[in-house]
Amino acid sequence: MAGQLHPEMQAMLDRRRALGLPGFAAGTPADARAAFAVAQAALPPDRGAKVRLVEDIALPAPHGSVPARRYVPYGEEVRGRILYCHGGGWVFGTLDGFDPVCRTLADAACAEVVSIDYRLAPEHRFPAPLDDAWAALLALAEPGVPIAVAGDSAGGNLAAALALRARDAGGPAIRLQLLLYPVLDADFDRASYRAFGGGDHLISRADMEWFWDQHVPAAERRNPYAAPLRAPDLAGLPEAIILLAGCDPLHDEGEAYAAALERAGVPVSLIDHSDMAHGFFTLIDLITPANQAVRATGALIAAKLRS
Repeated sequence: MAGQLHPEMQAMLDRRRALGLPGFAAGTPADARAAFAVAQAALPPDRGAKVRLVEDIALPAPHGSVPARRYVPYGEEVRGRILYCHGGGWVFGTLDGFDPVCRTLADAACAEVVSIDYRLAPEHRFPAPLDDAWAALLALAEPGVPIAVAGDSAGGNLAAALALRARDAGGPAIRLQLLLYPVLDADFDRASYRAFGGGDHLISRADMEWFWDQHVPAAERRNPYAAPLRAPDLAGLPEAIILLAGCDPLHDEGEAYAAALERAGVPVSLIDHSDMAHGFFTLIDLITPANQAVRATGALIAAKLRS
């Protein structure tokens, strides 16, 4: 955990603050989605790496289908597949909003990326988003094709829960889990919440409490599929890459999860970006550290999917 933001990260937060958007917890889910749309519209278009193919697809699910977007990179050797779950507190987020990071991750990892448009809370509360991610995993798992589950923030929560659920169900086999500043527990009293939860670092403690209220009933907040840090046993989970932002209310729960995985014998690569705030990984072509982080992470994924 750190305290001094990188100048480019600080500039991005200042630009967002200049839009005059309320905190996510200040209104309704519709207000939060509108604020996300305004913030997205203020960003330059056509960001992210060029890839060979981008196509919208539908993955079969018990309730019908899960909309998704598939990215296939250039190159002769595509090393595997990454199921990507976007962030947004389980309340907002779109395929378009996370298109740049998925493009760049596909290119950097030399892997197919499939980003899913899972159902959102509060209209579809826990476990509906996870059920959509599970249906997508079942549809994408293919013998001989190594698969990773990945996600940022609330999407990191879904990716971690997918790894737990797949272990408990006896498959599908997951080679790797990529957790980007993931939501892992409903404990709002950790030191990083106290240090960075006041509202100056994209998300606040109030926002996170509100997100949990929208998605997970209080009675379910010790369920490991809702709060993976509560899992009594983490043995047998796939290898993890965990990226954290030092100036993030969620920092300490990610650090605790990495330590718990290591105690359970799960290989972990913990990468702590001390001068970044929540959400930095998706700021492709907006801040230099985002591009650097995705490129470095992609190379690490490529090596692990190839091994």
